[in-house]
Amino acid sequence: MEEDGERKLNIGEIARRANVSTATVSRTLNQSGAVRPETARKVWRAAAALNYYPNSHARALVSGRSRLLGLIVSDITNPFFPELFHSFEALATQHQYDVILTSTDYQTAYMTTCVRRMLERKVDGVAIMTSEMDLGLIKDLARRGVPLVFMDVGRVGPRMSHVLIDYANGIRQAVDHVIDLGHKRVGFITGPLDLHSARTRRQAFLDGLRARGMKAEPKLVREGTHTADGGQQAMTALLRQAKRPTAVVCSNDWTAIGALHAIDAAALRVPEDISLVGFDDIPLASYTSPPLTSVRMSANDVGSTAFDALFRLIGGERLEGDVYQVPTQLVVRQSTARPRR
Repeated sequence: MEEDGERKLNIGEIARRANVSTATVSRTLNQSGAVRPETARKVWRAAAALNYYPNSHARALVSGRSRLLGLIVSDITNPFFPELFHSFEALATQHQYDVILTSTDYQTAYMTTCVRRMLERKVDGVAIMTSEMDLGLIKDLARRGVPLVFMDVGRVGPRMSHVLIDYANGIRQAVDHVIDLGHKRVGFITGPLDLHSARTRRQAFLDGLRARGMKAEPKLVREGTHTADGGQQAMTALLRQAKRPTAVVCSNDWTAIGALHAIDAAALRVPEDISLVGFDDIPLASYTSPPLTSVRMSANDVGSTAFDALFRLIGGERLEGDVYQVPTQLVVRQSTARPRR
């Protein structure tokens, strides 16, 4: 009661200082209604002068919502994920939500810790944009009724939606592209094969070759780590083959950038000696030397789709989850060319 009285007093003081009504002050501070920009600025200046800050904890108790969302990604150092976060957070801010971000570094055990910490903060929903999953954790979240959105893995169900990336189409386009250029020995660098998304991309590569009447050579398929170091090591191993590949498709752009370094260290050139294709089409892909041919999976689209799916679940618009498909498209640049005769 004392806190509520203090709050009313402060709002009244702000209203008098800004020369507006208490209703206008309340709408401005709670971002709960339309207020003219110049009026809002007057209110915030008055609030700052009086050292007043809205009590978000008290507001959460009244509304029953924390106005917090959880966002879990695999690797915040990968440029794909900051772009995804930017898109997700921009929409969250528009709808008066704050976002708790955490990165798992591809560790399932750490992802579990992150989710449990978010639950302690009583987030209104969680978007899990990573392939590291714990089935026991999912069941726990389902029992609690926390709205969830997964990427690549997880089942659609009550208050659970799924953002599905069309890996098969993107990898198939990459394979068709290098084969159409005349390449016969095509290699592939996967992500860690304990991840569902990495296995999906690997299978899409094998299916793409099979559809063109070609069979993958086991020695030309190497496991990486979805990092530049992993790409460099995997490409170095491919270059040591008696018959090295003339084209290599990589599971993500970060891997392809590492592969570029390995090819340069071997005194070979892209695309004259080896054609190279990435996946994700991060902004950096167009600035490598040469610019990287890559399968575009828009991080902005993934982030905005994840927020939209989560927002629908939180608002009760969708009680039963949906599948949201994100398309992929090959972007051809200068890292692919016809093989030397």
